[in-house]
Amino acid sequence: MTDPSDVDEPAAEYTVGEVAGRLGIPVATLRSWNRRYGLGPSGHMPGRHRHYAAEDLAMIRRMVDLVRTGASPASAARAARATVAPVLGDVAPVLAAGRRLDGVELLATISAHLARYGVVATWNRLCRPAFAEIVGRQAREGGLIDVEHLLSWAVATSLHRTVPIPGRGAGRRAIVLACTAEENHALPLEALRAALAERGLAAVFLGPSMPDSGLADALSRQERPPLVVLWSQSVLTAQPGAIRVALANSSGVLLAGPGWYGSDLPPGARHVNSLEDAVEQIVRALGDT
Repeated sequence: MTDPSDVDEPAAEYTVGEVAGRLGIPVATLRSWNRRYGLGPSGHMPGRHRHYAAEDLAMIRRMVDLVRTGASPASAARAARATVAPVLGDVAPVLAAGRRLDGVELLATISAHLARYGVVATWNRLCRPAFAEIVGRQAREGGLIDVEHLLSWAVATSLHRTVPIPGRGAGRRAIVLACTAEENHALPLEALRAALAERGLAAVFLGPSMPDSGLADALSRQERPPLVVLWSQSVLTAQPGAIRVALANSSGVLLAGPGWYGSDLPPGARHVNSLEDAVEQIVRALGDT
């Protein structure tokens, strides 16, 4: 296991208004929790307004989740303050919460990882190993489909809560993320959307099972030819029609997912091999325009 200190941690800082907006609570509530329970900005630089660090945001997010499930503010604050920084790569808490169908704990654990380690590290070191363990147990023992679905929901929800879409004007040109027409596994594209958002890049996420006609319509609505990422989980969903539509209406096409492996690519389309590879190829492509 890699030591968490070897991972570059995001140094994000948030104003009280940004935290309130991300969590969907009034600024007055945040300030009240700060006065009553000490849940506020942990650091302060002389001459600057107090800002919330990523760890502060994760702690307050946990309190919000607990309060919304019926805990009193005082008990929720105690539980939130007692939260220990997560260990990157420790999937045991995720698997245990999943088996209990404890959505609140799943959200808290995944959100804490995202806030501390960022999207790429959390996806590669926590989410993917957790899914691999569940799939392995399904093959050996059967069942756990409910756990897999709950974990998928928790990962997607945590990504949206922790790394929302950047504001208007983010990025130089449109980035469109879509699954092929028969592909229902959209979670890897959710992770890519969030990883791009961490870099300040907004992407249009079209989700699962996008028919070729719908993809063509979406691409035609862009002011400039967009960069397109097509996801396919299986060779059965790696449909060349989607590539043809994307190439005809875009400035470039990236093919993500194991479904495309081994297939011949037409000019203008390129494979991506991982989440970080997709992010870097997109950043480079945008820098060339």
